Amino acid sequence: MNDLFDLNGIVNRRQFFRKNVTGLGAAALASLLPEELLGASDHGVVGGMKAPHFAPKAKRVIYMSMIGAPSQLETFDYKPELEKRYKEDISDFLKKSGVRLTTMTAGQKGFPVAPSRFKFNQHGESGTWVSELLPYTAKMADDICVIKSMHTEAINHEPANQLIYTGSMIRGKASMGSWLSYGLGSMNQDLPTFVVLHAQHTSPTANVQAISAGLWGSGFLPGKHAGVALRGIGDPVLYLKNSPGISREVRRSMLDGLNHLNQKSYERVGDPEIQTRIQQYEMAFRMQASVPELTDLDSESEHTFDLYGAEAKKRGSFANSCLMARRLVERGTRFVQIFHRGWDQHGGMMRDLPQQCKDIDQGAYALIQDLKQRGMLDDTLVIWGGEFGRTVYSQGALSETNYGRDHHPKCFSIWMAGGGVKGGMTYGETDELSFNITTPDQAVHVRDLQATILHQLGINHERMSFKFQGLDNRLTGVNPAKVVKDILA
Repeated sequence: MNDLFDLNGIVNRRQFFRKNVTGLGAAALASLLPEELLGASDHGVVGGMKAPHFAPKAKRVIYMSMIGAPSQLETFDYKPELEKRYKEDISDFLKKSGVRLTTMTAGQKGFPVAPSRFKFNQHGESGTWVSELLPYTAKMADDICVIKSMHTEAINHEPANQLIYTGSMIRGKASMGSWLSYGLGSMNQDLPTFVVLHAQHTSPTANVQAISAGLWGSGFLPGKHAGVALRGIGDPVLYLKNSPGISREVRRSMLDGLNHLNQKSYERVGDPEIQTRIQQYEMAFRMQASVPELTDLDSESEHTFDLYGAEAKKRGSFANSCLMARRLVERGTRFVQIFHRGWDQHGGMMRDLPQQCKDIDQGAYALIQDLKQRGMLDDTLVIWGGEFGRTVYSQGALSETNYGRDHHPKCFSIWMAGGGVKGGMTYGETDELSFNITTPDQAVHVRDLQATILHQLGINHERMSFKFQGLDNRLTGVNPAKVVKDILA
């Protein structure tokens, strides 16, 4: 062991400067202290200055990620004229448009127009069009802002999800929640700043897309900013409990000894990942007390369970995840992301989509109403949506009882609520085929969405950077991105 420490203790030029900057382990010690007792650390330092850059409208974010891409044509983008074009082959139109086709439909002999088989109605004072598949969402039409003019350049799931949640189709970048953890820091030292919940889908035939931990990873940011996934089945966090015969006092003593050794190693080597390890051990110790309280729903009223529905008592359901999200942000978690998979309807639209919508509809509605009742919606930004849209033409067989839709990046719909966003608003329009955006001044790229989210939390996306491999990296990258000010209150 002594030889190993001697080897680790060799100081090269980089380690010399690193150790002088950090003050021989001061940062490791700082990680164990409450943030309010600290000066500037990497928490709250964005692009060389302390965040927020200006007064924020929101303190926290809940992002409901519908993995697989919900069809805008069956949810919010009402196109009644399509009935007149039922089964019309639009092959010539697609050729003229120069649109990219996926390999799943590129070889089709025809591209028949498939009108939605679901009814739409206008709701609320705003008259927002909402599908019959989302009756609870329709009830809160005046609380949400539906953006129908979203677009992206990614045409397949993995790069599209990487782009919308990490700012790049290339893996290894920092996720949105990690950026907010890095830029704004924690509001509760006993819970992670960024928490991920995986909600179960209930459609037995749904096409479930795989997702990778890179969507909530820290990338090039310090590891402590990565999202912490709470499981919906079994223990919320694996290996969090003490082993039989190990008391909390014994665990504290063991951890103190381990931290002492890690700090000595840090002083010799200067590797910032050692700081991350110390902080992770400390967070795990605090979570041993905070997580059981968080996941114990006995304190919730029957009124709350009536609001979220019977599924809210079932761990891992979408409704339960929404209730957990409210409990997390109520306790100071900065960013909560709920992943719900199964939205990839290449076929069986009439069979699978109704169940997918039923899974999320009441839970999403209840979350907004719950936050509003508690006076938290004004400073909690809530987003619902997928990674791209779906085609107006049917993939494969088209009949009155069956059709499917392929990927479509040129326009799709999401909704936002709270956190300084105008409710009762529809933003952007698309053409009669829900193919192109017809209001170019209202087109919202996924990077514009990222810039807007950061703006509502008091961050200028152009000044939020982290130097890695000689580059000043940003969530929105080097491409132009704008804050969508028209939707802001």
